[in-house]
Amino acid sequence: MPVTLKQYVCITGASSGIGLEAAKAFAGLGFHLILVARRQKQLEELRKELLQQYPDLDILVKSLDLSIPDNAYQLYNSLKGFHITVWINNAGFGNYDSVAHQNLEKTSAMIHLNIEALTILSSLYVRDYQDIDSSQLINISSRGGYMLVDNAVTYCATKFYVSAFTEGLALEMKNNRHSLQAKVLAPAATQTEFGKVASDSSSYNYDDHFKQYHSAKEMADFLIQLYKSDKTVELVDVKDFSFHLSQQLFNY
Repeated sequence: MPVTLKQYVCITGASSGIGLEAAKAFAGLGFHLILVARRQKQLEELRKELLQQYPDLDILVKSLDLSIPDNAYQLYNSLKGFHITVWINNAGFGNYDSVAHQNLEKTSAMIHLNIEALTILSSLYVRDYQDIDSSQLINISSRGGYMLVDNAVTYCATKFYVSAFTEGLALEMKNNRHSLQAKVLAPAATQTEFGKVASDSSSYNYDDHFKQYHSAKEMADFLIQLYKSDKTVELVDVKDFSFHLSQQLFNY
């Protein structure tokens, strides 16, 4: 009889927010998990919580900082023994500041994480899984990856890269008849730690800045919709905060 491989989902940035809720959602679908983030304690707490509800799952946690490019290679190489059906590049952060005044050390780390680490991990995953049935690469972009946001120009630019890179990869996979599906999720305002990090303020309150926003749980639900669909993009309509699935949005 053929050996049935364990099906894993790898999620970066899994210690909080969308990544944490995505871990819960995919656990609910019966997937084994590889959870990656900087904060070991939060990862261990999430693992313990999930195993209480899903004791038969195999849940691996990896603590490392993906804004250091070598760590992206280290992470991927350490997972060669696992069959990763879905890879989700969720790790990233933003910055609210003008170009003239932005902290360049923070900006550099943001570019390394949002762009470089995502590109490295995506490329390595595609090399191994492009012809594996049911494999999916889902990159988390932003509504700011399809429109400009005042006082967040550099952040938006990093997410424009994520959107363009992922849409282009999806087209490449289709045109060359590869099995892997590349997809991009583009949230708008979502109540997570994002606002505190982007503003460098521990007192950041979403109600003070947005008339409407999504919860991380809602975003994870949208992510599952994208995973189950045959579409490439799922993004927010900022007029009414509804989510829409579509094929590629950039011109070719």
